[in-house]
Amino acid sequence: MNIMDFNVKKLAADAGTFLSRAVQFTEEKLGQAEKTELDAHLENLLSKAECTKIWTEKIMKQTEVLLQPNPNARIEEFVYEKLDRKAPSRINNPELLGQYMIDAGTEFGPGTAYGNALIKCGETQKRIGTADRELIQTSALNFLTPLRNFIEGDYKTIAKERKLLQNKRLDLDAAKTRLKKAKAAETKSSQLNSARPEGDNIMIWAEEVTKSEQELRITQSEFDRQAEITRLLLEGISSTHAHHLRCLNDFVEAQMTYYAQCYQYMLDLQKQLGSFPSNYLSNNNQTSGTPVPYALSNAIGPSAQASTGSLVITCPSNLNDLKESSNNRKARVLYDYDAANSTELSLLADEVITVFSVVGMDSDWLMGERGNQKGK
Repeated sequence: MNIMDFNVKKLAADAGTFLSRAVQFTEEKLGQAEKTELDAHLENLLSKAECTKIWTEKIMKQTEVLLQPNPNARIEEFVYEKLDRKAPSRINNPELLGQYMIDAGTEFGPGTAYGNALIKCGETQKRIGTADRELIQTSALNFLTPLRNFIEGDYKTIAKERKLLQNKRLDLDAAKTRLKKAKAAETKSSQLNSARPEGDNIMIWAEEVTKSEQELRITQSEFDRQAEITRLLLEGISSTHAHHLRCLNDFVEAQMTYYAQCYQYMLDLQKQLGSFPSNYLSNNNQTSGTPVPYALSNAIGPSAQASTGSLVITCPSNLNDLKESSNNRKARVLYDYDAANSTELSLLADEVITVFSVVGMDSDWLMGERGNQKGK
């Protein structure tokens, strides 16, 4: 029974406090009650904390979009995170593209120039996909997690204490209002009963003033204590900025590593594919059906090499000697080449083929032979 009475009294007291705060808040909005202003330093700290929260949320969300552009995948990751479960690993876009390229190159034939190039590009895309996965993991751990911890941890604590400070401020202003009204009523009662100073009304209002003054002292003390607690929490925002700065440096370093890896992968791929000369590009982009022959340059010196577009040929002192010679020569291919028609021979970089001249053939061309395959 005593416990029930205590609970009822506490419930009634809480309801009275809530009602008092609601009345005070409403009167402040209507301009019918005074409001205790926070000191300028505390107001600045509150503004700084709110600004930090807003921009941290925006940066965090946009970083998530940058690292994972697929909104469905982000939602899935969010659900798994809330369930405290690890999201299933999925293939990313570069890895998927790389796999398609490898499959296509395998079907076209690794022995063809295009098929071989597709396989090389696919392998590079897969390496980029792996680097992309590492960037996401590193950024999530070193950048996104600290930002999220601030939003879901530190700032929630600040918001809770800030709300409590607002309630203590309302209690303080309500106590001030009650004391002001009690003093006004006491003065009025004193004027009406000046002929009877011992009147009961004067005693009642004097007790009310005393009670209100005591309540004001208590609410003032609670407000000051809560303001100090809130101030100490808010001053930690500077430390939060310093921590986020270190996290930002980690994020930049992760990006730098990622882009450096991608650059190196593409540089290696470019070297594998070779830097195609202009006459090779024009051969690939020609609109007519007439093949564009490779130009052969004369070799300088008896041990020099003459090049025919994508070939390096160990040859006599000049090309004419090679044309007139009936002997076959070995040539190393410098660049990949796709045959324009059935009379030409497709070439792969770094392979060695046999070349020879044929009587009556265009002077700008040689015949090439690789196993059972022959062509210009």
